[in-house]
Amino acid sequence: MTTSSSSTTSYLGDKPVHRIGFGAMQLAGPGVFGPPADPDAARAVLRRAVELGVDHIDTAQFYGPDVVNDLIREALHPYPEGLRLVTKVGAERDAQGAWNPAGRPEQLTAQVEANLRSLDVERIDLVNLRRQEVDHPGADPAPLAEQLGALADLRDAGKIDMIGVSSVGLDTVRTAIETVGIGEVQNAFSILDRSDAPVLELCREHGVSYVPYFPLGSAFTGGPAALAADSHVAAVAAKHGVTASQVALAWLLAQYDRLLLIPGTSSVAHLEENMTVLDLQLDDDDLAELAQVVPVKVGL
Repeated sequence: MTTSSSSTTSYLGDKPVHRIGFGAMQLAGPGVFGPPADPDAARAVLRRAVELGVDHIDTAQFYGPDVVNDLIREALHPYPEGLRLVTKVGAERDAQGAWNPAGRPEQLTAQVEANLRSLDVERIDLVNLRRQEVDHPGADPAPLAEQLGALADLRDAGKIDMIGVSSVGLDTVRTAIETVGIGEVQNAFSILDRSDAPVLELCREHGVSYVPYFPLGSAFTGGPAALAADSHVAAVAAKHGVTASQVALAWLLAQYDRLLLIPGTSSVAHLEENMTVLDLQLDDDDLAELAQVVPVKVGL
């Protein structure tokens, strides 16, 4: 099932947002650790994103750590009215930059507080619970019910507006919808890896926003190079005079009217290219051509 990607706006939970937001992870240094080589350039990308209509920025305190949140605050605070800041919790970094699970309730609470401080806000629009069940099954340090309960308590306290879940399977999404109510799911999904289609369909059934990461395929599926090498994607790109990556993003927008994109970049030029994707209208012939792309599923 597909829907038109013509609308420029959709919803994050019950909040209207531009369908193309900004994923800020790439603003940190190599390995998402430490500062970028040119902090001024990173701040310029954030300011340009807002100028172009971005009102949904996805971040995390463990990007850096603190580096990306600090850049967002320095570039944009006081924040424009209507700007939605989304963060995630459930992991932490060690001194060498390794990613470690940190999902016990008291850790989640501390991470939300750290995000509030570094972003300099009293309430975060949405906090995603990033679990380990997709990439490291069995590694989560606390039961789902305890994790969702901790976030629900923070929501009741007015420190977060909405709860989301990330890197999760179908059962977790269903449980989260039924127990606490969620504003979004953030999972890996692209024209190259459609294995999360059942979760996308569940989101559609419940009107939950869906935010794909690895929207161009992960490094394990070849990413943009694999897209450019696919004859079906290349044919549609040539027809419209656009890049393979733009075709892949437009295909995602056509899947669900509450699908939101958060492509990340540290380049103003690349940012501007991403923002033009809404101008690319895929017709039925394009979608039929792209349906022939053979998905590639590789473990994350």
